[in-house]
Amino acid sequence: MHVSIQRVDPSLPLPEYHTAGAVGFDLVTRETTVIAPGSIGLVPGNVIVKVPEGYALLILPRSSLPRKKGLVCPHSLGVIDGDYHGPKDEIFVQVKNVSDQPVTVERGERIAQGLFVKVETAQWVEVDEHDAESRGGFGSTGNHV
Repeated sequence: MHVSIQRVDPSLPLPEYHTAGAVGFDLVTRETTVIAPGSIGLVPGNVIVKVPEGYALLILPRSSLPRKKGLVCPHSLGVIDGDYHGPKDEIFVQVKNVSDQPVTVERGERIAQGLFVKVETAQWVEVDEHDAESRGGFGSTGNHV
């Protein structure tokens, strides 16, 4: 799949798949960012990506982010739509510092990973009701007492 990409700072590398079996590519930080304890910060990912039609780009935290940095992504993942690729549409990674110390993310550091997924747009067919029994409500699956 060919994907149009623009680097905000061309001196930094393009995103990379680091192993032959990797499904996600790593985004690197464009500038050093300090996130205060308990705060949410936006870390610039240095790229503007034109997501191909029929796909979405998911931005996910690297699995080592909480353990190594004390950072989590408060929204779990980001969704980049196909029409988000204007001149100011750099991908940012939202992170929360869950530690009690300031956390510095250095320029050029791998901060998140991107994953392309196929998507379809739903065509809604409204009904008066569905012909299935209720499973018990939110969070009830598997709770058999």
